Amino acid sequence: AMLEPERGLSLTIARVVQRLQGSSLHSQLERQARISLHKPEIKLESLKEDIKDFLKTSGWEKKLQNAVYSELNVFPSPCHPAAPPEHIKEPLAYMRKAQGSWEKRILKSLNSMCTELSIPLAQKRPVNEQKELLNKWNEMGTDEPDLSLFRPVYAPKDFLEVLMNLRNPNYENGEQPSFRNHLGLIQVPLKVKDISELKEDFSELGLNIGQLGIDDSAQVPPEFFENEHVCVGQKVLAEQDSAAAQQYVRQGCPTALRADLWALILNVSNQPEDILYYEQLKSNVIQHDLLVDSLIYKDVKLTASNDDYYFVFEDYLYQVLLCFSRDTSVLEHFTYSSATPPKSYIQGKLGMEEYAVFYPPNVNYNSFILSVAPLCFLYHEPSKLYQIFREMYVRFFFRLHSISSHPSGIVSLCLLFETLLQTHLPQLFYHLREIGAQPLRISFKWMVRAFSGYLATDQLLLLWDRILGYNSLEILAVLAAAVFAFRAVNLMEVTSLAAAEAVLADLSTLKVMPLLQIFLFATVT
Repeated sequence: AMLEPERGLSLTIARVVQRLQGSSLHSQLERQARISLHKPEIKLESLKEDIKDFLKTSGWEKKLQNAVYSELNVFPSPCHPAAPPEHIKEPLAYMRKAQGSWEKRILKSLNSMCTELSIPLAQKRPVNEQKELLNKWNEMGTDEPDLSLFRPVYAPKDFLEVLMNLRNPNYENGEQPSFRNHLGLIQVPLKVKDISELKEDFSELGLNIGQLGIDDSAQVPPEFFENEHVCVGQKVLAEQDSAAAQQYVRQGCPTALRADLWALILNVSNQPEDILYYEQLKSNVIQHDLLVDSLIYKDVKLTASNDDYYFVFEDYLYQVLLCFSRDTSVLEHFTYSSATPPKSYIQGKLGMEEYAVFYPPNVNYNSFILSVAPLCFLYHEPSKLYQIFREMYVRFFFRLHSISSHPSGIVSLCLLFETLLQTHLPQLFYHLREIGAQPLRISFKWMVRAFSGYLATDQLLLLWDRILGYNSLEILAVLAAAVFAFRAVNLMEVTSLAAAEAVLADLSTLKVMPLLQIFLFATVT
């Protein structure tokens, strides 16, 4: 149910206030206000105004603005107060139902693995094991446990099958006039943007605007733009304004400023209490052994050790993912995600709430590893790396692993990709469909992993700049379509899915920004 604007605004304000009230920022502001009372410039007769001025000049007002901006970016706009909580999670009942049965399937797979291997989902580690883990915390990669019996809980293609079978029960097949001509694999009628709406949304990527990641723009000499852009970036950082930083990165981040700009946009400041929180998660890892620890281990070994870029970060990957699997603050995001956190019980206590352990929000660790690994290039301090990953997850990446109708959700991205191809490259689309090489079967894994592990790292970071800048994942679908457009001539000659996959097997030489620009702004519409 939609709200009239004023009502919506007051609900939003109430929710943000409520969320910030318990935060450490709130207590810091109170402390600063109390300290300011001893300053000579604070007068009793103008107390309220003087304290406000003090908070403004001392930089605290900016911190508050960034916290509010962060809340507005993460949480959806409020629903009608009478709307039931599940509507906040996902307005469409059939999507909620599909997500529910997908979760059941994952949990069943985990439980049957426990039964087969006769190990519990969660147990306390013996003291000697705890000591051993603590001693090798920074070099977990040196271990070689036998994990041959553990199997991945699901692969991207299993998830794609589920999405392909989604149907809106209100429509009998063939009753959806506008949708009947959609010949892709996704068969649900969600509204996705057309190319003119995308051009408007991504206007900063236009051909006559300076960009990092474009080497030969006719309009703006690259080195002139770069020098200018670095100066602006330094000013944005000095101002410490999240909203300005988000606008700035739409044209790309200079390498030297990226780590600080992303942290500013995500409002991650790595305060002492954040470091303490990370240490608490670490001690939880050391005390308790979860079944997923072995799954994480196996996936990191398979992913990182086979990747020339990422193998050096193996130890970081274990630390971040093991801590993430214990982080209950991530559960907050389930109030606005179609997903529901899986629960498991400590052995022998089935059904007793106080023994329930919330199981990690998602068990496709392979995608997780690929979303942590690029961040290791930017952040070398574990607690900061951890916070950045957690923020990226609750803002963006969770949408790639859950079934929902959100415009940045994986279902909408698949549909957007197929619609762009069918509309703008119809011959290619029909050709691939005829030979049994539906384009989505190839591009799905790129999108579900936000292209990590497929693009060269510098290109991936330029792409992720834009995800942060536009607070949206839609650019993943646009890039996937642009890759097909770029390789269209070769793809028109293939006669099988395997041959099409071979043409698109290596994306590591692609330049992201020229591809996006050409597809969005030079395609004849």
